[in-house]
Formats: sequence, structure tokens, C-alpha cells
Amino acid sequence: MSAQAYLSIAPEIAAARAAGRPIVALESTIITHGMPYPQNLAMAREVETVVRDNGAVPATIAIMDGKLKVGLSDADLETLAREGHKAAKASRRDMAALLANGATAGTTVATTMQIAALAGIAIFATGGIGGVHRGAEQSFDISADLEELGRTPVAVICAGAKSILDIAKTLEVLETNGVPVLGFGTDDFPAFWARQSGYKVDHRVDSAADVARMLAIQADLGMGGVLIANPIPEADAWEASAIEDFIRQALADAEAQGIKGKAATPFLLQRMFELTGGKSLDSNIALVKNNARVAADIAVALAGRTA
Repeated sequence: MSAQAYLSIAPEIAAARAAGRPIVALESTIITHGMPYPQNLAMAREVETVVRDNGAVPATIAIMDGKLKVGLSDADLETLAREGHKAAKASRRDMAALLANGATAGTTVATTMQIAALAGIAIFATGGIGGVHRGAEQSFDISADLEELGRTPVAVICAGAKSILDIAKTLEVLETNGVPVLGFGTDDFPAFWARQSGYKVDHRVDSAADVARMLAIQADLGMGGVLIANPIPEADAWEASAIEDFIRQALADAEAQGIKGKAATPFLLQRMFELTGGKSLDSNIALVKNNARVAADIAVALAGRTA
């Protein structure tokens, strides 16, 4: 049986694909593991609305009912939001077991890319990618997102890598994996809550049309994914120095409690929420919605090239 047999594509998404309409994939670990309830549900609905308002069809992706679901109902979104951390967090290594067990799971960047590619969706919006964790020279904790970007032909629009990570090492691994890192209206790679990390992108692009042109060539060459780094809006951004103290405290708390592996990022995001009095969550929601808007613009431009 082929991988396609495990896909469950919503009728709206199937119709959009058949008509060549622009589609934006959206991940679901941000719902299950990235934010508390009910903010996670409100965010999921708002992000889908942003995609629609900018001319594309949203395709939120998750593992549910023994299927790789592409395009979720509102009831599905609510189920994921209420499940929260009780749902599994699905990366590449987990997919077969989760499907076999009929589990409910939020999909990470890596797994959402895989499923989007299976469903023929080329554009994917998320918050921030995973990367090389601080202290990886001892822990070897490197997100599967980075390798997936090197092999799966999906463009990922994000606010850079999460500030809790080692940005320099993350960019080195992306380079090793042959992933083009584009800065959308920026020469500086953003760091999630902060607009600048102090590290440069590979290439700057200033419009959705410019991105679409590059993505079309990348596809013609049969190459892997592309990372489009879109800085958080200025009104919602933190100065890197201001957020760093909170990050160091969150990392120290994780080490003290022995939090490692796939549990690390959800723990750190929750701890940042607590340490900042909820302000980090407000910024997180703002950057996700901004990424969804840019992704929709790119999807529309890309669809226009193939119409």
C-alpha cells in the first residue's frame, strides 16, 4: 500500500488542488504543544482566517483517526486544542506507530512538510523552525526539521528559528543540508521573538513574486525545501537583549528538571510564557499570523505562475 493510502484530504483542499488554487499548509504542534487552551484554538482559527483573507486555502495538518489529515474541520481543531500535551508530538520517526495505533497527534514542522508534500502542497507557514539546541555539542539535540528541509520540496515561511536555540549552529546545519535561507524584506536572520539575530540570510527577497520565481526554479531543479525567514512585526518584537535573560532562566529550569528531547521545546515555550507574564505568547500569535499572511501571498504568486 502506498503512502497516499494514509492521506485524508478534506474536500475543500482536494477541490483547490484540482483547480490549481493557492493552498497554505499549517502545522498542528503549535496547537497541541505550543500554546495553552483556549488561546491555541483562537489562534488556529485566526490563522486560517488570515490565509483565506489573503486569497489562499488553509490546510491545517494533523494525525487523527489513523490518517494523515490535510484540512481540518472546526471540530478537529477544537479536539486538538483541548487535547493539548495529551496528544502526541509527531516527528518523522513517530508516524508509522501513531498511524498504527490510531493516535491523535500534532505534526511538527518536519512531519507537516512530509504530509504537505504527499498532498501536493508547496507552501507551509509556521511560527519558528526547530534547530540546534544550545549545548548540542554535549546533547546532540538537533531538530529533525533541518534535515527535512534539505530533502522535502516544500517552502517553509517562518519567523526564523526559535530564540531558545543556537542560531549560529542552526544556520550551519541548514547550509550543510543545502537549504537556501531567504530573508523576506531583511538581510538579517530573525530569531522568533526578535527581528534580528546578528546572522545574515543567504539571499534577501522583497516581494512574494520574487519568492515565487525562486521557488519555481528550485522545483525545476528537483531540489529540496526552502526556508523563508519573515521577521516578527516591529510592534510585537522584543529586543534580543531583553528576551535573552528570560531564555537563560527557562533553559536553566529545563536543565534542573531534566527536560530533554522532544519535551524541551514545549517546556521552554511554556516557561517563557510564565516568565514574561504572557507577553511571549502575544508575540508568538502575532508572528504566526504575519507568517500566514506572507505565505498566502507567496502561494497566490506561485499559483499565478503555473495558471
